Amino acid sequence: MNILVTGGLGFIGSHTVVELLSAGHTPIIVDNLVNSKLEVLNRIQKITGVRPAFTELDVADEAALDKVFEKQPIDAVIHFAGLKAVGESVGKPLEYYSNNLCSTLTLLRCMKKHGTKNLIFSSSATVYGVPPSLPIKEEFPLGETTNPYGTSKAMIERILTDFSKANPDFNIALLRYFNPIGAHASGELGEDPNGIPNNLMPYITQVAVGRRDHLTVFGDDYETPDGTCVRDYIHVVDLAIGHVMTLKKLMENPGLVIYNLGTGKGSSVFEVLAAFEKGTGVKIPYVVGPRRAGDLPFLYANCDKAYKELGYKATRTVEDACRDAYAFQKKNPNGIQ
Repeated sequence: MNILVTGGLGFIGSHTVVELLSAGHTPIIVDNLVNSKLEVLNRIQKITGVRPAFTELDVADEAALDKVFEKQPIDAVIHFAGLKAVGESVGKPLEYYSNNLCSTLTLLRCMKKHGTKNLIFSSSATVYGVPPSLPIKEEFPLGETTNPYGTSKAMIERILTDFSKANPDFNIALLRYFNPIGAHASGELGEDPNGIPNNLMPYITQVAVGRRDHLTVFGDDYETPDGTCVRDYIHVVDLAIGHVMTLKKLMENPGLVIYNLGTGKGSSVFEVLAAFEKGTGVKIPYVVGPRRAGDLPFLYANCDKAYKELGYKATRTVEDACRDAYAFQKKNPNGIQ
């Protein structure tokens, strides 16, 4: 099938493009290169032997996006494009709401115009806010989100839910990610953030290769086994495979579906550091700083629904992800150039 992948040169998008190609699909990438690099296209070709079609554009640019739909029939869309830094969103709420919501509305109009009726949306566990209990289940209500990034994801979920009710012939999947980490085993693709990393793993790997002096652990006095926050870390390749499996489900069962994509297990910051040392032989220097506003002690998924309905289960460990992420960073010490 022809699959339009918005934001297809980003961290999760690029890994998903590789898995789509592996499954025999034809990905068509659009990306505005704000959070990604054109070189990723060469890396995808190096891994797969195929150079996917690519157009540089902003998904909110309806005229430009319309031309992509006019070029070839599109069977489904996987929508990754969007601004994604939690901290930045607090300081730039208008940019986040404008970019993330407008691009989705534009995409839906183009899909409807051209008869493309299958959509997978890249959502986030942030939509749950403070969950009523753990592990987190899909039927939990959307919570009080703690930042504009998370709120934009919750708003888009509501838009897609309303759109699905008004257009019952559309098939929509909302995939709520937990904490993606790791990299492609080749070392060609991985997490390559602009500036100071917002996420734990790229910060660790940058310390490991000498780009940064040490890691700051935000609080060690939480009510967790070792005092540090516990999160559900999923290998990015497992996450990418989840999109391919969801695509198959959409073709078989119309309507709107929601799945958590995680491992169902939580790891603390100190446990991740221990896994990194075990997997790579590198000990990461760290200092303990104050708690970060909005951080919750525990967040991890119940993944039973994805297993039952998709046959999906993450198979790679945190140690695997640490090893792969470090291999990518060693191969690309200054990021993808």
